[in-house]
Amino acid sequence: MGIELFYFNIKLVSFMSLRFCVFILLSGWSASELVLAHALSYQSMLDKNLKKYNIPTTPGLLDGKSPIIVDKTTAIQLGKALFWDSNVGSNGVACASCHFHAGADSRTTNQLNPGTLHLGDTSSKTFNLLGNKGGVNYELKATDFPFFKFDDPDYRSTLSFMTDDVVGSAGVYQQIFTAIDVNRLEEDVCSPLNDPIHHIGNAETRQTTTRNTPTVINAIFNHRNFWDGRANNEFNGVSHFGPRDVAAKIWVAKNQNSKPVSQKLNLVNASLASQAVGPPTDMIEMSCGGRTFKDIAKKLLAQKPLASQEVHPTDSVLATLRDSSGLGLTSTYEALIKKAFNPIYWSGKGAVQDSGKNYAQIEANFSFFFGLAIQMYESTLVSNQSKLDLALAEMEAADNDTMIFPPSFTPQEQKGLENFSNAHCDFCHDSATFTAASNREIYTPNVYKKVGSAYVDRIGFVPSNSNTEVDATLIDNGFFNTSVTPDEFDIGLGGTDPWGNPLSYSMQYVNSIGLNPKKFVDRFMVSPCAFVQPFTLDYKKSELKTIPATSAGCATSKSDAFVPKAQIVKQESSGWDEGRMSTLTVGAFKIPTLRNVELTGPYMHNGSMKSLEEVVDFYNRGGNVQNRRHAATLVFELNFTQEDKDALVAFLKTLTDERVRWEKAPFDHPALKVPNGHTQSSSGGLMEDNYLFIPAVGKEGLTSEPLKPFQNYLK
Repeated sequence: MGIELFYFNIKLVSFMSLRFCVFILLSGWSASELVLAHALSYQSMLDKNLKKYNIPTTPGLLDGKSPIIVDKTTAIQLGKALFWDSNVGSNGVACASCHFHAGADSRTTNQLNPGTLHLGDTSSKTFNLLGNKGGVNYELKATDFPFFKFDDPDYRSTLSFMTDDVVGSAGVYQQIFTAIDVNRLEEDVCSPLNDPIHHIGNAETRQTTTRNTPTVINAIFNHRNFWDGRANNEFNGVSHFGPRDVAAKIWVAKNQNSKPVSQKLNLVNASLASQAVGPPTDMIEMSCGGRTFKDIAKKLLAQKPLASQEVHPTDSVLATLRDSSGLGLTSTYEALIKKAFNPIYWSGKGAVQDSGKNYAQIEANFSFFFGLAIQMYESTLVSNQSKLDLALAEMEAADNDTMIFPPSFTPQEQKGLENFSNAHCDFCHDSATFTAASNREIYTPNVYKKVGSAYVDRIGFVPSNSNTEVDATLIDNGFFNTSVTPDEFDIGLGGTDPWGNPLSYSMQYVNSIGLNPKKFVDRFMVSPCAFVQPFTLDYKKSELKTIPATSAGCATSKSDAFVPKAQIVKQESSGWDEGRMSTLTVGAFKIPTLRNVELTGPYMHNGSMKSLEEVVDFYNRGGNVQNRRHAATLVFELNFTQEDKDALVAFLKTLTDERVRWEKAPFDHPALKVPNGHTQSSSGGLMEDNYLFIPAVGKEGLTSEPLKPFQNYLK
């Protein structure tokens, strides 16, 4: 088994439960490998310091003969302005409206979604929190949580209440786009629809997203983004689906006198750009239905950024562009784009025709500029000065390899770290980013060339419906099913893109070796010779075929691989439960980072837990339900004492960067008014908004009240 797997997945865990050791040994791991992988060690601790690592490189973005971005500073300024500008949305909604609190959303009113992703549920448009008392414009209360209530929170005993409702984020009203009004930038001209869910009487309310909002802080380290991974690692300049979107194109001119021509873009390690171009045209999150990025361009290009929003005089990024009035910037979006980006993307002559309409090149490429500028800004949002990082730096400076625990940790924090290790939490929350969903190039450059299976593996585990049987399943590293909800509530990674392709890498792999094989729609390779649980362990020789190492992504192992024959693949991958070709995809979600987790509640993909204490209770009882692909080996009853649980929470709080808590640079920002519920009305039309007013903050951060955990905002 390769050293990279240990390095990436399971470095910190020490004394494993017997059950987990059985899983490992039956999966083909030797005792020596077990010790190597799971011992708490001096070096493994030092490697948790995020300050030691650089963000993933996006080739061609800032380097090469003709880089895309020619002025990095201006690109970051452009990205920060676009992220915080409420004029980007159709109804006064900015990207930051859902990411204003430690990169996440701490709002408490009008945040419920009635579980609209629940498969086959005819009542998915009905709120059922508290027996239908919760719903549109409802203000969440502390007693509403958790959404799965047990008589004893430490055990899956009697379940007294459960709901498929989700704490999402309030977005825009359900409307159809008509036109841009440059004289009224906060509100596009849109025609209201009769929203069957988000209304009170005949008055429409803002819609709410179908999943909880994850933090954007440290998201630059992720290989893919969104809970279901649909924000592709490769940016195509238009949508978040990367090479899957075959119609995506940008417009490039050879020089200022040439006519732009369409061109494909496949910019790797640009998942944040892929993510960024989703919400602005999404008719739940930010846009009236049918609005395009070209419409947004016509709205914004001639305008000054943040026109009606206060910018702090000491803003760490925008201070030099701040208008003397204190509102907005002195430049325009068009000027910033032209300064930041290579002229070949905006200086061409003549109109660009797209969808039967004519556009200037800069308008046609606006999604391209938007995505990359947002990525440039978000790449500065790295929190690498937590108590843990600072303690590990001191530990390394002391150069005493007999240390295991950071000496500046309190005894309770040290105990919490040990519990984190003993409960093998960092099987999923691994490495310095505290998530296995991170881009492996952070730790190993050109990882695709060195370890083809870095993002796909086959592991053995004890499934939730068995106490002894060791199962094997293909997984997308960085995604896991922990049985927060039944699979049918939200299938997550088990879903497909608009063209019917599986979101998961492992499902693409299964489809590639079965009858009627299909090519991968994403750029990755699989090394079956490097799987933790190779096919040779649970398939007969007659069921396998040999794949030469050179064609199986196994060149580094210098050995052939054995994979099931196509007919066997068909037999073993059918049905909901699947067989030996199973994939851990249905009900799996991207593993979130634990950095600043104290401040990023509510928790889980459905926002169903208000506090770290509830999260620890969840893991202590082994999940909420028993999904087929819930690995009981990894999420099982821990039997922690209250002292153990308190210690684990104390350790998790060492991952908070105080700059995030106090919004010090680079986490400072312009002012923003965030929709937060409505004033009750029965007069029809759109209900009037109430707002949270987020003040402008400069590089020195907040001066009085810092950011608080989510539960502190609940009544």
